[in-house]
Amino acid sequence: MKIRYLRQIEDIGEEAWNALVKNDSIFLSYEFLSALEAHGCVGEQQGWLPYHQVVEKDNEVVAVMPLYLKYNSYGELVFDMSWADAYQRAGRQYYPKFVSAIPYTPVTGARLCVAENVNQQQVKELMMEGLIGTAKEMSLSSIHCLFPEESDISIFKSQGYYPRIACQFHWQNQGYESFDHFLSFLSSRKRKNIRRERSRVVEQGVEFQVLSGHQIEDDLWPVIYQLYRKTFEEKGGYATFTLEFFKQIGKTMGEHLLVTLALHKGKYVAGAICYRDKTHLYGRHWGSFEDFHSLHFEACYYQGLEYAINQGLQYFDPGAQGEHKIQRGFLPTKTWSAHWIKDEDFSQVIGQFVSQEREYMRQYIDEMSAQSPYKK
Repeated sequence: MKIRYLRQIEDIGEEAWNALVKNDSIFLSYEFLSALEAHGCVGEQQGWLPYHQVVEKDNEVVAVMPLYLKYNSYGELVFDMSWADAYQRAGRQYYPKFVSAIPYTPVTGARLCVAENVNQQQVKELMMEGLIGTAKEMSLSSIHCLFPEESDISIFKSQGYYPRIACQFHWQNQGYESFDHFLSFLSSRKRKNIRRERSRVVEQGVEFQVLSGHQIEDDLWPVIYQLYRKTFEEKGGYATFTLEFFKQIGKTMGEHLLVTLALHKGKYVAGAICYRDKTHLYGRHWGSFEDFHSLHFEACYYQGLEYAINQGLQYFDPGAQGEHKIQRGFLPTKTWSAHWIKDEDFSQVIGQFVSQEREYMRQYIDEMSAQSPYKK
C-alpha cells in the first residue's frame, strides 16, 4: 500500500471518493467537499488548504481521509486557541497544523474511510502512522481529527492521540406519530411553553415555506444567501459559504438540502438552512431580516421537528452548543475529537488538560441530562 496527498479533491474524482463514503454521508460526499473547493469556501484566504489523504493498493484507492493544512483555528468548533496562545508565549509556532474535519460543519461522521474488502484495522493504523510521519516531515505542530466516529477513538489512542469530549444537544425520534404526539411525552410546563411559542408566531401572521434544493428557483437563492450572511454580520463573524456554493449543492445535492423560509405579509423575513439524509436532519444556518417573537425557535427547531416526524427521520442535530435546546426536547449528546501533539513538553501538558476536561464534560453531560423535559 502507498499513501499520497491531494491538493484538490477533483484529482481523485467523484466515483472513487464516494465509493468509500459510508452511509451516504452528505457532508463527506464528493459533491459537498468539491463545491467548497470550487467556490472559494476553503483555500489560502480562509486558512483551509485541502491536503486529502489517499491510500492505494495495487493502483486501487482503498481509503481516503478529508484533510486540511490549517493556518488558523477558525471554523473548527473544537476550540484550541488557548493552546495556540501558549505556543506563542513560549516562542514556538502552533500553525500550520493538520486537521481532519468537514470545514465549518460540526457533525459527527467517518474520518477514516476504508474499503470493505481490506483489513480495516490495518489500513486505519497505516493511515495514522503515515499522517504522523508526514506531519513530522513538514514540521507541523499537531494533528487534529474533529467529530470522528466514537468507534475509531481506540485507534487514535493507540497512535498517541488524546481524545477530547464535547457536548451537543440532539433529538431522537421515539416513534412519534405527530408533533402533538411528541409533545405528549414532555412535562406539562414544557409542553405549554412550546405551544405558546408556536401560537405567538401564528398570531403575528408569519407563514412558512419548506423547500428542497431542487425546488429553489435561481432568483430566490440571493434572498436565502442574504439571510445566511445576516447572522454573521450581526455577530461580527465571517460568512464562509458563498452564494455559488449554495447554488451548486442545490443542484447536485438538492434532495439533501432543505430551506425553511418565513414570510410576513408576502415578504421573506427569516430562514433556516438544513440538510437531511435517510435518518438525520441537520440544522446548520439561520438568519432574519426582522424580529418576531419566538420565530427563531419555530424556524430552527419546531419546523424541523415536525418535518423529521412527518418524514420518519430518526435524529435531529440542530447544530453546536445551546443549553436552551434542552427544554425543547433536545438532549445532551457526547461528541469526540482526537489530538496528536508533536512537542513532548506541550504534549504532556495538553494531555493532562484533556484528561481533566473529559471528567468535567462527563459531569456536565450528567447535569444537563438531569434537566430533561421528558416525563419521568
